[in-house]
Amino acid sequence: MLTIKCSGCKSKLFKYKKVGSGEVLRCHKSRITKWFECLEQEAKISCPCGQVVGIDQGRFYKMNSSAFTYTGTKDNK
Repeated sequence: MLTIKCSGCKSKLFKYKKVGSGEVLRCHKSRITKWFECLEQEAKISCPCGQVVGIDQGRFYKMNSSAFTYTGTKDNK
């Protein structure tokens, strides 16, 4: 389970169940387990500080890799 955080202000955005060992390029909506301070507006998810973290692409969010950091472990299945 990964905790996705804003790279600017370090606030927690959401918890995500990552499957596989690759980079976090997309976050599937069905694998997001808990929302913290993340805002959804106009097909974008952003931090309260104003930084856009991802763009809604239907079943998943396409993540902006420079806008977030994460901690936790990935499931290497």
